[in-house]
Amino acid sequence: MPRVFITGLGLVTCIGNDAATVMGNLRALRHGFERFPPFQRDDIPCKVAGTVKEFFTDSTDPEDWTFPARYKIRRELIRSMAPNGLFAHCAMLQAVEDAHLTEPDISNPDTGLYAASGGSPYLTHYHHERFLKVGVMRCSPFGIVSSIVGTLNFNLVAAFKIFGASCGFSSACASSAHAIGYAYDDLSLGRQKRMFVVGAEDGNFDAIMPFAGMRTLSLQTDPNLASRPFDAARDGFVGTGGAAVLVLETEDEVARRGVTPYCEVLGWGQGSDGYNVAISHPDGAGLHLAMKNALRACRIAPEQVDYVNAHATSTLIGDVSEARALKAVFAAQPSRPAVSSTKALTGHGLSLAGSMESAFCALALREGFVPGSAHITALDPACEGLNIPRTTENAAPAIVMKNSSGFGGANVALLFRRA
Repeated sequence: MPRVFITGLGLVTCIGNDAATVMGNLRALRHGFERFPPFQRDDIPCKVAGTVKEFFTDSTDPEDWTFPARYKIRRELIRSMAPNGLFAHCAMLQAVEDAHLTEPDISNPDTGLYAASGGSPYLTHYHHERFLKVGVMRCSPFGIVSSIVGTLNFNLVAAFKIFGASCGFSSACASSAHAIGYAYDDLSLGRQKRMFVVGAEDGNFDAIMPFAGMRTLSLQTDPNLASRPFDAARDGFVGTGGAAVLVLETEDEVARRGVTPYCEVLGWGQGSDGYNVAISHPDGAGLHLAMKNALRACRIAPEQVDYVNAHATSTLIGDVSEARALKAVFAAQPSRPAVSSTKALTGHGLSLAGSMESAFCALALREGFVPGSAHITALDPACEGLNIPRTTENAAPAIVMKNSSGFGGANVALLFRRA
């Protein structure tokens, strides 16, 4: 079966809008949080968000949006986008440039695209309200394609003239990790030669605030304390938005084009909790199964894994559930892998999380470092026994695991190896 490699990255995140800036902030453990202006009301309990800088997408009219001048997007493209679509389009342009792809490389039957987002609650609400107030014939013809789940793949496949496989994934916070896994399958089975994998979220008031109703958002007012996975005093996650794009290619395409990959995608596994619609299994049963399946599929022993980029979102139940699953998988080895959650720096990107954090893994593998788990003052006793570095380690990992979990107990584990 063909080997699969990551050859390009595109990033629009709260810790940077290009790979170099993101890598610098990962190494330095600099977060991207601030007191989010739309949250600064007495009736809103949450105050902090991971904000994407240099982009203004508050207007319901995409033609009012502003974004960095380096990106050139035609009017007929931008008017059917949600904010997450703008982020993703810019990240796609980055990834294409980073992977040194030409237009014939992109637009052919052997190149496909998988995408993941929760749609745009912001635009869904706006277009529905307009429909009710002024009538359907005064609504935008782009209202549906700009807002519903699938808006990313609708827009990107059309804009970049993708002819290969395309699909949108919807498994909540595991969505873009699922997209990477199935893209790997298409490449390793010879169905495609190149796949773009995209995750993106609006990261605005409408996308984040509903989670306060689930009691899952942090109530901290200090951006330096709001996201602290594995810490005993954590009180919920911090929401964020942005986009991450990965270019996956077969070994033959890497050789043909003469590019240097970030890392190899070894494979993946998944498993379900079968427990609760919103709460992780107490012992992390589904994530345990996903990790075991990934290791078995890739013929990798637990002791070969050097670093795990955890899903850990900074919630009370989720972090402990994952910690127990990690202990069960790696208990037999004398030196467990380093484990950290980069959500301490970015917050939780929902559907974006799997692709964004896989990009972080690719950077760590190529550049030779392990990002620490920031903001831990006192480790939760339930997480004792895990090797959780508090600072960045300048040691090159050879094999990295990325965990993602979503509502309904959907769990994905991805494995990457230094190229």
